[in-house]
Amino acid sequence: MMASMRLGSLNHVQLLRYAGLFTWACVGIPLLRRYWQSEDGYTRIELAGWWLSYLAFGLSYWAITRDLGKRYRWQLQLPMLAVLNAAAIGIGYFSHSGLSGILLLVIAGVLPWLLPLWAGVAWLILQNFSLVPVFIYRVEGFDWFDALLQSGLYIGFSGFTFVTSLVARQQADSREEQRRLNSELRATRTLLTESSRIGERMRISRELHDLVGHHLTALSLNLEVASHLVSGNAQEHVRQAQSVAKLLLSDVREVVSQLREDDAIDLTEALKTLVEGVPGLAIHLELPPRFAVDDPRRAQVLLRCAQEIITNAVRHANARNLWLRFDRSGSELAIHARDDGRGVDELRQGNGLTGMRERLAQIGGRLNITTARNSGFALDAWLPLESVR
Repeated sequence: MMASMRLGSLNHVQLLRYAGLFTWACVGIPLLRRYWQSEDGYTRIELAGWWLSYLAFGLSYWAITRDLGKRYRWQLQLPMLAVLNAAAIGIGYFSHSGLSGILLLVIAGVLPWLLPLWAGVAWLILQNFSLVPVFIYRVEGFDWFDALLQSGLYIGFSGFTFVTSLVARQQADSREEQRRLNSELRATRTLLTESSRIGERMRISRELHDLVGHHLTALSLNLEVASHLVSGNAQEHVRQAQSVAKLLLSDVREVVSQLREDDAIDLTEALKTLVEGVPGLAIHLELPPRFAVDDPRRAQVLLRCAQEIITNAVRHANARNLWLRFDRSGSELAIHARDDGRGVDELRQGNGLTGMRERLAQIGGRLNITTARNSGFALDAWLPLESVR
C-alpha cells in the first residue's frame, strides 16, 4: 500500500529516470554472475573493462537525468551523452554480447528530453550503428550483413522507445503551456475585476453627485426660501433643517471626491498572478509599493507587454530565470526585463515582439531590445502615463 502511494507520487520524469536505473541494474546481473562463478572465457582486462563501463553508465545516467525536463542548452548535454553512449558500447564490447542494445534503449528514452527532435533522431541512428563493430569483432558468428541487420533491429526498438518518450515530452510541454495560459487568464480576470470595481465606484459617485447631490441642493434652496416666509418657532426649525441639508450636501460631495480619487487600476495583483505558476521559469518581479494606472488602455498594454516578455523567455530564450522590474521615471513608466537564456547574434522579431512594439507606439511608448549569443535577452520599454500612483 505504501509502495503504491509512493509510486503514485512520482511524476513522469522521475518514473522515466527510475525505470532506466532499474534496467541498468538488470543488465548488471550477467556481470555479477561472471564475478561470483569465476567462469572461464573472460580475461581480467575484459572483466575490469566490463565493470568500469557498467559503473560509468550508471553514474553518467544518474547525473544526466538529475534535472531531466529542465531547460538547458542542448549542446551542453552532448559530452555526457557521449560518455553514456561509450559506456553502453563498452559493456557490449567487453562482454562479447548484445547487452549494449538494451542500454541504448534506455538512452533512447531520455533523448527527447535532452535534445531537439532532429538531433535526437540523428543521435539515435548513430548510436545504434556504432554497435556494428562490436557485433563483427566481439560477437561470434556475426558478419557485416548480420551486424547491420542487428543494428537495424535495434533502431526499430529504440525508435519505438524514442517516439513513446517524445509523446510524453510533448504532453508535458502542453501541460506546461496550459499552466502558463491559465496564469495569463487569471491575470486578465484580475485586471477585469479591478476595472469593474473602478467602474462601479465611478457609477456610484456619478449617481451620488447627479441625483442625491441635486436633490439636496434643491432642498437647501427651498429651505432658504421657506426661512423668509415663516417666523417664530417655525423659522428656527426651518433653519435647523437648512443646516442639516447643507451638512448632508457637504458629506455627499466629500464621498464623491473620495470615490473619484481612488479611480486608478491597481496592477499589483494582476502582475503577481501572471508570474505565478509559470513552469520551468523562475520570475523575479519588482514592483513599486502601490502600482496603479488611471487609463484602462494603458493598464492593458502593460499587462500584455509582461505576458509577451514571459512568453518569449519560455518559448524562445530557453531561459531558467527572468528578472522583471517596473519603476517610475518622471512622467514615464519603465519596464526592464532580462533573462539568462541562450540569446542570439541577430534578432528576428516575431509577431509577439512586433505586436508589443505596435501597442506601445499607439500610446507614444518605445521599445529597446538587446541580445547576444549566450548572453541572454534584455528588453526595456517606456510608456508615457498621465497618472501613475
